[in-house]
Amino acid sequence: MAETLERKELEDLQDGLARVRELLRRQRLVESLVHRTEGPRHDLEESLVQRQHQAELRRELDDMHPADIAFILEALPIEERLAVWDLVKAERDGEILLEVSDAVRETLIADMDRQELVAAAETLDADELADLAPDLPDDVFQDVFRALPVEEREQLRAAMSYPEDAVGALMDFEVVSVRDDVTLEVVARYLRRFDELPDHTDQVFVVDRKEYLKGALPLSRLVVNDPERPVEQVMLAEPFTLYADDKAQDAAQAFERYDLISAAVVDRRGRLLGRVTVNAVLDFVRERSEAELLSQAGLREGEDVFAPVWQSVKNRWGWLAINLVTAFVASRVIGAFEGSIEKLVALAALMPIVAGIGGNSGNQTITMIVRALALGQIQPEQARKLFAKEVGVALVNGLVWGGLLGLLAFWLYGNWKLGIVMTAAMALNLLLAAVMGVAIPVAMAKLGRDPAIGSSVMITACTDSGGFFIFLGLATLFLL
Repeated sequence: MAETLERKELEDLQDGLARVRELLRRQRLVESLVHRTEGPRHDLEESLVQRQHQAELRRELDDMHPADIAFILEALPIEERLAVWDLVKAERDGEILLEVSDAVRETLIADMDRQELVAAAETLDADELADLAPDLPDDVFQDVFRALPVEEREQLRAAMSYPEDAVGALMDFEVVSVRDDVTLEVVARYLRRFDELPDHTDQVFVVDRKEYLKGALPLSRLVVNDPERPVEQVMLAEPFTLYADDKAQDAAQAFERYDLISAAVVDRRGRLLGRVTVNAVLDFVRERSEAELLSQAGLREGEDVFAPVWQSVKNRWGWLAINLVTAFVASRVIGAFEGSIEKLVALAALMPIVAGIGGNSGNQTITMIVRALALGQIQPEQARKLFAKEVGVALVNGLVWGGLLGLLAFWLYGNWKLGIVMTAAMALNLLLAAVMGVAIPVAMAKLGRDPAIGSSVMITACTDSGGFFIFLGLATLFLL
């Protein structure tokens, strides 16, 4: 059922994108035809055509969710993106800027003047503004900050004081709280005074007069219990809570483990600061997953698909330079055995197999270790056990698949010694891949670095150079 809904949502997004692209195409086509005509009515016709298509596009965008508009903006080339962005209602700018990727947000902000940016930022809550603040020009942020009420200024300062990977950075200040000495009927009347409850409100928090958290009242209990009962008798006395300086990754694991919708955030003295909701956690998990995926490929950050060439080059060149060095080392390893390859040409055909299988095995190992480190399932000091386990796996795989490749080499070239060398090289390279697959992320974690950064690049370099050296070295010793 979930897969069906996800597929339908994706199809709806693609349909919306197709409609926007078609409207943009028709607008360009008609404008080009009008440009070819001459006469006193030329300017009037062009203006009417442009207004007609802009009105259609604006109606299409008005019916879309901000997240859907963000998807469309990211899928359009920069010129078309800015044309569509100009048609979005000004009061929705802030919401959409929060939804788009960082790279696309830069292009949109660069196209907005100061007044537009201030107006967009003023529509956001303090916690949302904290997310957008790093991308705003300093003068714009100062204007917005000065325009905030005192309470929201303090909330914004608090939100921006936490690291990006802390619970405080995900915190929403919009909470509903009640006292424990009132009845459920009083709580129900209080809630009915709201035009609408904050998003993802599944519980209200019970506090004392100094805002210290005493419990939580799930709305489900509010509905099914006698309205005359006091809150104290119905509330959860020990609800799940988070500290503002907790790791966001730990919060995400807790939300998944306990199927939470919201959780209270308190300071170390137990004073209620805000709450974290499941949508903020999901956004964090998605962004972290994308960052790890990019890091493994050696990319520093996500980039706009339609970004200028030089901007994309700067994002990619760092690890490409490292990869160039490692590839040069691998070529020097091969060069050291040129004489062996000239005497037995089969080595040139077989050595990429050893390196390739080693690289795949190493990436499997490093992916498992990085994931386990991210989930807190293992600690760097457990490296010895991890080494032993992965070496065992690599040894079995090396002997099985190396044996099969050895038989294939014997069948192709009629040389049983070559088959044995192939088997041994495969087993040894898989052992190398296992050791490096554990060592690289564990070492980076101990150094306080993200274990995912460039991991696939480094493991591939090790297994390529190592695989070539092991295979050609064994061949030189036993075949020539």
